[in-house]
Amino acid sequence: MCWLTSLLCLVLLVVPVCSSQTEPQPQLAGNIVGMYVHEHWPYNHPYAARTWTLEDWRGYADGLKKLGFNTIMIWPMLEIMPDPLTPSDRASLEKDARVIDMLHHEMHMRVMMVLTANVIPDDKIAASTPFEQRHFFYSDLHMNPADTAAVAHLMQRREKLMRYLAQVDAVAIIDSDPGGYPGSTNAEFINLLVQHRKMLHKLRAGIELDYWIDWGWQAYGRFYATGILKAANASEFIDALTQLQKADPEPWGLANGLEYAKELGLQSRVISFNYGRIESEPSFPMTNYGGDGAYKAGAELGPRGVMGNAQTHSVQLPNTFAFARGATGKKPPSEADYIQFANDLIEGEGPAIVHAWEALAGKDAMQMRSAADAVRKAASGSLQTGRLRGLLFGDPHRFMNDLVMQLDEKAAFERFRAATERQRGVKQALSEFVNAADTWQKQNGFQGDWHWQGMEEALKTLHASKIDEVFRVNICLLSCPQGAKPTGYQDVKDFLYNDETMTIRLLAAMRETLQTMQ
Repeated sequence: MCWLTSLLCLVLLVVPVCSSQTEPQPQLAGNIVGMYVHEHWPYNHPYAARTWTLEDWRGYADGLKKLGFNTIMIWPMLEIMPDPLTPSDRASLEKDARVIDMLHHEMHMRVMMVLTANVIPDDKIAASTPFEQRHFFYSDLHMNPADTAAVAHLMQRREKLMRYLAQVDAVAIIDSDPGGYPGSTNAEFINLLVQHRKMLHKLRAGIELDYWIDWGWQAYGRFYATGILKAANASEFIDALTQLQKADPEPWGLANGLEYAKELGLQSRVISFNYGRIESEPSFPMTNYGGDGAYKAGAELGPRGVMGNAQTHSVQLPNTFAFARGATGKKPPSEADYIQFANDLIEGEGPAIVHAWEALAGKDAMQMRSAADAVRKAASGSLQTGRLRGLLFGDPHRFMNDLVMQLDEKAAFERFRAATERQRGVKQALSEFVNAADTWQKQNGFQGDWHWQGMEEALKTLHASKIDEVFRVNICLLSCPQGAKPTGYQDVKDFLYNDETMTIRLLAAMRETLQTMQ
């Protein structure tokens, strides 16, 4: 579109100091066992990956390595970094360069990176907020892949940013969420991959390009055109892979799509990205525990290995442990295994920590209260960290107090849900739930999507217009009632925009409702 080309033509590109283009990368044997560190969401330290210091990265990577991980993949949010860079953007890029160097030379780990195919920043909006506080869907624009001039400007911008990160081993480019453009074709998407290949070659020879197969490029284009989210069919995925195979942008690989890759003899290129099994995203921070989902996700290896993901890494330690056991060929973790893992975090506190995780996974408010008391008591004394101390981000007391806040909130939620079912004591139960939720939210600072099983149904029994409005405008791409789905490009952007602040809007609506209740 001409307006987008004109916008990009106004941009003045500043060339950063680039990292060495000749430094040899570590050669690691064996299948990939990876963790994806996604920097989309702006919230508090150490919960949001954007806020991590180099020492945070070093500790977390050390813990992952001891669990059997050998790869970390980072999305550094280049897509919402304005030109010219703000000081906070430049500092983030410089930190990421140091992180890559540390992961290579201290941890001897692979480092991958994620880019979208065609997302660019709204420079004015992006520059108005420091990087650590910037919302992705407040700041993004979508470049038209059919516009040759716009594609050229995109690559010029990215080359300058990528010079900070030229030591990365591989760059994965996703075919959809986020990204896409109404009516865009597979040929245009493959051209974007080819243009990225050329750009990466300029930076440093040997950077691998990976096509991350998700919803499908053309399917996401239809989503932005119609508001209907439905994955591409097999023929569309095969078409994209066939075009990529013909372009042959070596070195290259695939993330997911094993069934399609087999049809073209490309299966040896595939890494399995078993998404959302450790933690779904976006989601309000709450520790997941139990079941076999994370373990099976780790065990479902692709020919080149497996990648897991989390949103709030400091919170999702039990599922990270379970995923690693699956990926490294160990048996599913027993309760005793979890207790040993927790003891490796904080010596001697394994039973209390695992009891807390078990309570969080259930619905028994009394059990949660008892577990919270035990953890609170332990946290009041001195704590000795174990060999996996890096996973605690430097503060075992914070980790224990986080567990207490989570247990308090979930217990209050279960009491509120029970009160709405009985229709007795609802106001008092809502007050306790709002206070507990507010306490944990202020600690972690998360603002985005918040959906718990049974929460919307319980809140809707209040017949509160403010609460109902939050759920009405919040994203519901797969399960909206007829007429509530977004219907076009701007509608989809508006839904995603609203999803960035659902938690704080819902908490405000709950507090306002509480004040009006009899």
